[in-house]
Amino acid sequence: MKNFIALLKSYGLLKRLIFGLSLLILVFVAGTAGYMLIEGYSLLNAVYMTVITIASVGFSEVEPLSDNGKIFTTALIFSSVIAYVYTITVVTSFIIEGEFRTYFKHIRVNKKIKELRGHVVVCGYGRNGRQACEQLSAGHVQFVVIESNPQIIEQLRDEGKLFVEGNATEDEMLDLAGIQSAKGLIATLPDDAANVFVVLSAREMNPHLKIISRASSDGAESKLKRAGADNVIMPDKIGGTHMAALITKPDVLEFLDFITGKINITLEELNYHHLLSELKGKTIGELGLPKDGSINIVGYKKGNGDYVVNPEADTRMEKDSKLFVLGTKDKVEQAMKLVKR
Repeated sequence: MKNFIALLKSYGLLKRLIFGLSLLILVFVAGTAGYMLIEGYSLLNAVYMTVITIASVGFSEVEPLSDNGKIFTTALIFSSVIAYVYTITVVTSFIIEGEFRTYFKHIRVNKKIKELRGHVVVCGYGRNGRQACEQLSAGHVQFVVIESNPQIIEQLRDEGKLFVEGNATEDEMLDLAGIQSAKGLIATLPDDAANVFVVLSAREMNPHLKIISRASSDGAESKLKRAGADNVIMPDKIGGTHMAALITKPDVLEFLDFITGKINITLEELNYHHLLSELKGKTIGELGLPKDGSINIVGYKKGNGDYVVNPEADTRMEKDSKLFVLGTKDKVEQAMKLVKR
């Protein structure tokens, strides 16, 4: 029920329906009170008179009306017609203008999201959010986008992506995106304060979440880390560094572009926890990875977080460690199948 109400709220229907029903209730209360004050009716008679007037069933009055009572009844009829017309307009436009079908598409999308496990929640689908989603798609990682811009929502719908329409800073939207069962969150909102709020909420809702956030200033970077972000990325700083490197180390940058997705080459990580049970605690040389040069072990991350470049074959796989494997996608996938459970 909570998710259903949040879905109505995210779609904008709940506010309009509440307003329409509030108008009807207000007319009913005003009618009852008016008949009691103007005509001196009892509560039961006032309620009955209000109902038959609003419903326009044509029943006769409980008692003959005074002139003031007739004027009040006329105003009550006009008010009830306005309230009825507004409420009916909301419902009919919801059905006739295609919003009904779109709403049930939202329900189907929401059902798919609820079934997800180990996905990534992406807050914001601007330039950075779109690039993040492209990388997640390339890595076959499922994701859900939270976005409030109607034009971008239409784009996401046309592209067949899973999304939640609403403000990512609201807990209901994070809940609809399946934050409790997600493995990661990427906050790419343009406002640093909004990203801090998202990180705080997400960390509270899922303490085991891997959180990556965008930041625009150095001050925001420290705040985001204190809020619970595992990593903070500053696109402007990275962009400036990249441009300078194109002058000072152009071939290095071209080589990095070469091995990070522009052709059929991939750099993958092999987590200790994903190893076959009999391989845990073995050395890199004992893992049985191909030694014909089809793949290269380019890095090793120790359990304490320290990195080793080009680790030796006698380096032992300790708890929480990782290997970084470079090679063509098909060769790396074949190698992973040999050692992963």
